[in-house]
Amino acid sequence: MPLHHIFALTLCLLVIRWGAHLTLVPNPRDFGKFIAVLTKRPFHMLPAVNTLFNALLQHPQFKTIDFSSLCVSQAGGMAASEGTARRWLEVTGCPMIEGWGMSETCAIGTSNPVTSTEFSGTIGLPLPSIEISIKDDDGKSLSVGEPGEICIKGPEVMTGYYRQPAETEKAFTHDGFMRTGDIGVMDARGHTRIIDRKKDMIIVSGFNVFPNELENVISLCPGVLECAAIGIADDQQGESIKVFIVKNDSTLTEDAVSAYCKQHLTGYKRPSHIEFRDDLPKTNVGKILRRELRA
Repeated sequence: MPLHHIFALTLCLLVIRWGAHLTLVPNPRDFGKFIAVLTKRPFHMLPAVNTLFNALLQHPQFKTIDFSSLCVSQAGGMAASEGTARRWLEVTGCPMIEGWGMSETCAIGTSNPVTSTEFSGTIGLPLPSIEISIKDDDGKSLSVGEPGEICIKGPEVMTGYYRQPAETEKAFTHDGFMRTGDIGVMDARGHTRIIDRKKDMIIVSGFNVFPNELENVISLCPGVLECAAIGIADDQQGESIKVFIVKNDSTLTEDAVSAYCKQHLTGYKRPSHIEFRDDLPKTNVGKILRRELRA
């Protein structure tokens, strides 16, 4: 994480609290040097976004690292994909532990227990003193298993946007929960699974389609390195689905991806358009920028 990111600040404070050693990596995109840093001394915790975990896995030198001391692989900043999580566990022996938070929540909101032995596909449980509620557009709490907006209340949640009272009012429900803009569903154990960002939802012939779900499925297609899904205007359906793919197998074709989607996705969730690219636009944290793909 870049040092100006809220999660990086949280990690720095955590290291100070522990009295631990913190290794700063000047340029994590220089994967050769990054891996060289990781080989110099044992490390116990590695935090990253899904795209960085994925990129490290592709580097030929990555498997030469000694992972015997690695206890926690903390995923955050964006949705972690099942495909990346599977490969990470195979190579390192350490499961990806996914958490969730926002700048407005001082980075932390929920996390899976660090003692987890496998990737859960959820963002876990709220941390102590934090409440999570799944609500509809009117601020009404929904039942277990019903999708809605993830809302959060706790001592670490901001009280308002600076000098923007109108935006502050829109951000909170009548009972004091902050609206996050993330759509999720809570199970009977209290674990929450993020479906997607509310603003990224695609509507195909009246059906709601969430890009994260598509990307998670398509990332498991053999030959796919990473992918991103967006909605594009369609005169007949309102929107149709377009998927951008970076491949790690030059022989992968549109027909192969379409056949995979036909096998694993219901009809209205299948992409109508597939485009191969050398890379995908990302923020300096490593999140894929769907808005640039839409533009």
